[in-house]
Amino acid sequence: MPKYVYDFTEGNKDLKDLLGGKGANLAEMTNLGLPVPPGFTITTDACRRFLDDGTLPAGLEEEVSLHLAALEKQMGRRLGQADDPLLVSVRSGAKFSMPGMMDTVLNIGLNDESVHGLAKQAGGNERFAWDSYRRLIQMFGKTVQGIEAALFDDALEELKNGRDDLELEAADFQRLVETYKGVVRAQTGQDFPADPHQQMRMAVKAVFDSWNAPRAILYRRQERIPADLGTAVNICSMVFGNCGMDSGTGVAFTRDPGSGHQGVYGDYLQNAQGEDVVAGIRNTMSLQELEGIDKPVYDELMQIMEKLENHYRDLCDIEFTVERGKLWMLQTRVGKRTAGAAFRIAVQLVDQGLINLDEAVARVTGAQLAQLMFPRFGKDADSTKITTGMNASPGAAVGKAVFSSERAVELAARGEAVVLVRHETNPDDLAGMIAAQGVLTSRGGKTSHAAVVARGMGKTCVCGAEELEVSAKERRFTAPGGVVVSEGDVISIDGSSGAVYLGEVPVVASPVVEYFEGALDQDDELVQAVHRIMSHADASRRLDVRANADNAEDAARARRFGAQGIGLCRTEHMFLGDRRQLVEDLVLATSPQERERALAALEPLQKADFTGIFQAMEGLPVTIRLIDPPLHEFLPDYTELSVKVALAGERADDKDRRLLAAVKRLHEQNPMLGLRGVRLGLVIPGLFAMQVRAIAEAAKAVPGARAEIMIPLVAAVQELETVRDEARAILAEVGVEALVGTMIEVPRAALTAGQIAEAAEFFSFGTNDLTQMTWGFSRDDVEAAFFSKYLELGVFGVSPFESLDRDGVGRLVRIAAEEGRRTRPDLKLGICGEHGGDPDSIHFCHQAGLDYVSCSPFRIPVARLEAGRAALVCADSDTR
Repeated sequence: MPKYVYDFTEGNKDLKDLLGGKGANLAEMTNLGLPVPPGFTITTDACRRFLDDGTLPAGLEEEVSLHLAALEKQMGRRLGQADDPLLVSVRSGAKFSMPGMMDTVLNIGLNDESVHGLAKQAGGNERFAWDSYRRLIQMFGKTVQGIEAALFDDALEELKNGRDDLELEAADFQRLVETYKGVVRAQTGQDFPADPHQQMRMAVKAVFDSWNAPRAILYRRQERIPADLGTAVNICSMVFGNCGMDSGTGVAFTRDPGSGHQGVYGDYLQNAQGEDVVAGIRNTMSLQELEGIDKPVYDELMQIMEKLENHYRDLCDIEFTVERGKLWMLQTRVGKRTAGAAFRIAVQLVDQGLINLDEAVARVTGAQLAQLMFPRFGKDADSTKITTGMNASPGAAVGKAVFSSERAVELAARGEAVVLVRHETNPDDLAGMIAAQGVLTSRGGKTSHAAVVARGMGKTCVCGAEELEVSAKERRFTAPGGVVVSEGDVISIDGSSGAVYLGEVPVVASPVVEYFEGALDQDDELVQAVHRIMSHADASRRLDVRANADNAEDAARARRFGAQGIGLCRTEHMFLGDRRQLVEDLVLATSPQERERALAALEPLQKADFTGIFQAMEGLPVTIRLIDPPLHEFLPDYTELSVKVALAGERADDKDRRLLAAVKRLHEQNPMLGLRGVRLGLVIPGLFAMQVRAIAEAAKAVPGARAEIMIPLVAAVQELETVRDEARAILAEVGVEALVGTMIEVPRAALTAGQIAEAAEFFSFGTNDLTQMTWGFSRDDVEAAFFSKYLELGVFGVSPFESLDRDGVGRLVRIAAEEGRRTRPDLKLGICGEHGGDPDSIHFCHQAGLDYVSCSPFRIPVARLEAGRAALVCADSDTR
């Protein structure tokens, strides 16, 4: 029989696949001798079996019973014992942190009898016991029985009648228990389950089921967490932070996850249980204030935090409870952090000697670097400030204020920028948080749900703006001075300072972008951290990083951002604007002489374009793709031109008639699979020759220029040979050297790469078209049409146009790379599709043995970093 249950003393932090992150780290803290309440973990294997079969796996209940009996013996109490009850929590815990996305139930074991035994345990504290009982029914009803949370929340608010939670007495909570039991009876047709073992069994199943709750699925999709991992379940003996003012609960970080600065950071709430802090129901006090309330506990907590950070060699996120002056550790994990904090902390840990630079590069991501390059608010924005909250997650967010997640999703789908405004967020707000530019809450601390989730997503967040009176019902908030902001009014929030502004605040360039543009600010700590990380990534990477650039301006910017050449220069972009007329002349030519005149008019313009690009790249390689799209894309729309000619009748212009005839002649049912790419060069005499001559003349005019001529859409080696021979003849005539290669974007080309390499000196994988042709997807049509459904159904976890499909398209790339180099060992290999700037795709390119990736200029720093990370990850794997 497989082993499904592990005591906290049996695991360790390396068993996250089996025990989940929470269970593995509880075991690790237990092994370190830290004060962890005893308990045990049900494995992710059990969850996967349950989700597959719909029932608990055979033997699981027996294993749980054995471990529960051992826990009862250790604690000297039985689960739900009437006079002296053992209570437990049932908490989720997946391999990767998913804050608030899955279910937790506290105080399992309470019923009408054991509530009196709990009060006796607490020295006759009836208020604490009845408060704990109402919390169980509320959490159990919502998470296990599926009862709408508002039914419990409304009953609580009615009972409070404007009072604070701490003003409620034992009799109030006792009445609330009866009210809650009535809610359960009305909603389920059954009484609240009094049997503690039934409570625990139902809670375990609910936690397993919560793996596939809509919000969990949405979060996994957002964070690219595999759907087949499952969650572990942690059953832990309860400790209570709601025993009185000498008790409490808190969340702490070993350094600031918002900025990365070292120091005491966290929130504490007296006389509360853990969900009160995370939900932001009451505003918390800072962790420093705990020192004045209970210095021995504070000092012990500081020692434990230092021990954990040194042990994990990283920022740690900690949940703890104080029960009548006794400190208990409930969780630790490597904490989520903002992009800026990630870079600062990585460098700090290097300077402390805890990690080396290789590890520092591995600790940050290209996505985080991209966040640092976003604009931010200027310094002159104070004139419109209406309040200041807590700077929970940095960034500059501007948008229309909305007061529900549903409205945020609705407006964002229309292309409108929104800022989600709430009293506090909860896991059900995830869709709105994803859709919004930023999140603003009037309640909650820096460790509230809004703050933690926003930081994890890289989303701007200001929380705990207490001066705001938020009315979700009336869809407005009131700020100091009587300023009223209604839904649809534009606001701006600064997640770095916590400031909230009325109206749109102008943004300025990020200092990180200025650094990549060439300005290294010696006094900017973040810029210095980015510089150190990038320098080591550049020194470590094997892949070169080139740019997709079609003009001298983009080429110059790419060069400043660190491009080592141009991997894709699209010549068709040079035929737009005023030059479209020249393409029309080419299409309308009725004789060789007219065609030659049209080509002669285009050639000097092409030469000037290429000259500027060669000059900007200063001797670095420039891969120029000959014209690729169908010619009709440069002509007027067929329908519009037909209507124009029809309405004009006999008065129609002769040129329009000729143009309409040409458009009809070139019209294709499926133009992306029609007369384009290499086929144009073979069918239209002189077109490719004109482009090659312009490239050659430009290269000759710029000392050190390195041209690489790329033939698009080749499917057969014979196509390439014909164009290559013509190109080499022109190059020889002009007296310059240039590589001649092809773009691999047709599946047949990938499968016959060994033959094609006989005529090609380089391959560049055009993964945009290769993905379209491999999947049979029209990129322009399918993403909006049904990709959201495909993502929902799990057909793929991320769009194959966003991140390279390794199993299909990736296999074609590997085949082409291997067979091409078998024919021509010195064959140069690169990628120039949109995937060239995607972090996961870059790691694949490194593994597949490519020489370079090419991406848009703004993504070059991201590609440089990820290329370095890919090399270090592979090196680490080889070492192990």
